[in-house]
Amino acid sequence: MINNDILRRVSGIFDFNDEKIQAVFALNQGDINAEQLADIFKEKNDPAYRELLDVELASFLNGLIIDKRGKKEGPQHQAEQVLNNNLIFNKVKIALALKADEVISILELAGLSLSKYELSALFRNVNHKHYRECTDDVLSTFLKGLKVKFQG
Repeated sequence: MINNDILRRVSGIFDFNDEKIQAVFALNQGDINAEQLADIFKEKNDPAYRELLDVELASFLNGLIIDKRGKKEGPQHQAEQVLNNNLIFNKVKIALALKADEVISILELAGLSLSKYELSALFRNVNHKHYRECTDDVLSTFLKGLKVKFQG
């Protein structure tokens, strides 16, 4: 999925305004100003459109974890330079402290049925023999289910 779309959808799920989005970025040392944010939210065909980098989305998602669960002891987690759908899915799951059953029910709200085994394969180490890549469809369905859960 496109990072800009993920940021747009996640901030929409939680009804974040621009100031709140900037505050969530700042929680993980992400520095984004109002003008940059406006360019990120523009349509792709707009000349002022700015693509959100993986490290910036990772910073936002790490900030979301801090916002929803509080700051942990010790050094803060550094934003990843490269993201994939599995990491994005996992970060949102961690931010909301969701258990496997809750994730499955959220996916079912959006019309996707996964077993616990299929779900756990998405969160395994990439080198594990049962690791499975999270497709754009699965991540999109999860975000859609979150929207239904939080906004009805």
